[in-house]
Order: sequence, then C-alpha cells, then structure tokens
Amino acid sequence: MRFRSVFVAGHRGLVGSAVVRHLEQKSGVELLTRTRNELDLRDRTAVEHFLKESKPEAVVIAAAKVGGIQANSQYPVEFLLENLEIQNSLIAGSFLAGVRKVLFLGSSCIYPRLAPQPISEDSLLTGPLEKTNEPYALAKIVGIELCQSYARQYGANFISAMPTNIYGPNDNFDLQNSHVLAALLRKAHEASISGQPTMVVWGTGTPRREFLHSDDLADAVEFLLAHYDSPEIVNVGCGQDVTIRELAELVCDVVGFTGTLEFDKTKPDGTPRKLLDVTRLTKLGWQAKISLREGIKSTYEWFLKNKKD
Repeated sequence: MRFRSVFVAGHRGLVGSAVVRHLEQKSGVELLTRTRNELDLRDRTAVEHFLKESKPEAVVIAAAKVGGIQANSQYPVEFLLENLEIQNSLIAGSFLAGVRKVLFLGSSCIYPRLAPQPISEDSLLTGPLEKTNEPYALAKIVGIELCQSYARQYGANFISAMPTNIYGPNDNFDLQNSHVLAALLRKAHEASISGQPTMVVWGTGTPRREFLHSDDLADAVEFLLAHYDSPEIVNVGCGQDVTIRELAELVCDVVGFTGTLEFDKTKPDGTPRKLLDVTRLTKLGWQAKISLREGIKSTYEWFLKNKKD
C-alpha cells in the first residue's frame, strides 16, 4: 500500500465497509471515515473543508445512493441528483485539497442495455441504457467523465473502476429497495422459517448476472490504488455469470428452503445479460478469489447474526 492515509467515503455501506475492513489489516495506513451526521457529502463546501483539514493522500468514493429496480423506478430524481451532488463534492474537493489519488467506484449499469457480452470498457456510450436504472447510470457516467476531465486538464491521478453486482456483509436486505441477491436471500430465509411451499422471484428467471463478493472488490480497490494510474475505466468482476433462476436455486440450497420457485413474469427483468470483460484487470495481475456459493454462505451467516427481528 503506497498511501499512508485514505479517506473512504461511504464507509458504512456494502462496499465502503468492505474496503475499511480490508485496509484495516494493512499496517501503516491511517483510515479516515465520517458518518452522514458528521459530514454531508452533498455539501461541496463542507467536503472541501474536511479534505483540506484532514489531508488524506487517497480518497475512495464508495458513497452513493443505491437500490434495486423498484427503488430506481420510484425515485429517479433522487438517484440522479444525490449521486451527482456526492460525486461532484468529492471529486472537485479532492482536487482542490491536493489529494494525490482518487478512486471513483462506478457501476456496470453504465453500459448499454444490449452491449456485446462480455462487456468491455470500450462499450461505454455505444448504445441506449437500461431504462430501469438510467438516472443512476447517467450519474455514474458523469462521475467517470469528471475524473477523466481532471486527469486530462490538470494531470490528476483520478481513476474509475466499474464493479459488477456486489453482495456481502452490510448489504441492504429490505425487500422494497434491495438488489436481487440480498432480496432472494431474505425471501428464502423467511419462506424457510415460515414453512411456505413456494417462493416468488421477480421476472422470468432468464436474465444472466455476474456477482462479486464485497471482500473481493475491497481487495481489488487496494490493488488498483497501488498498481493502476490510467484515467481509462477498468472493470472489476469475477468473469462468470448465472441466470436469476440458477441464483435463486443456489440461494435456496444454502438457506435450506426446499419449496418451489414461482416466477412473477409481470415484474421487470431488466437487462437480459450483464457479464463484464475483466481482461484489463486480469492482465494487471488481479482476479477474484471467493466462489459464489462460498460468498452466499458467509453472507447468510452475517445476515442471521445481524438481522432485526
């Protein structure tokens, strides 16, 4: 690790908490964090003041307003505005405070809905986005462009990484606004303990998705901070995908739900397939280590210990 101090924005979230857990194990690294009550990341003046006072050598932007298909569909204004405000404050504030390196974490939803599979970094802005999360995707694209603009205009070492679907400890298991894996895990748990004969899964079950454990992403973050200095975006994934049906079956097997699956075809599927081409990152020398089954098992164990009855 070549940075002595790192500010992790969004340290209580799924990704940020994993980055903090990972970097805490590195000797000689001072970790800086602030809760929402301590620092409103939407407030550019406050963020700039904090960064100038605390002087982190690197900033990891893991803070974002996130949610699944339902949340994105219901609150497009919030997903666009709040993410733009957070990103603008942190990226501009980091430059004004003289931060040596910024790592902006985007999302695989920045790519076109029907991008060739697996999706390479060159697919960005080559076609229409998936409508169900377009505002969030547009905000992330703006964040990428802002980092690249600072690099181009001022020579700033601001890099952007595009993770695939992330899951793990500290995920959001609220069925109203969670992502698919966390939602399935909670549904399977509740169906199992209540003895339900069936479990409802949104959509047809045919879309294919790639899933990466948050601890793997945190390891990739450390790797990129140390070894990647290009403004060109880099994908972060495991290079393998499964259908939603296969995912649901695996979750049920881990949880112990033995009933049948019922697919609600009135609900949206989203993008037909989303698998990232991770060749660029693999060539740099990094690859994922945690298998999907192993990751779901450890996430379920965390859920059981931390769920609120």
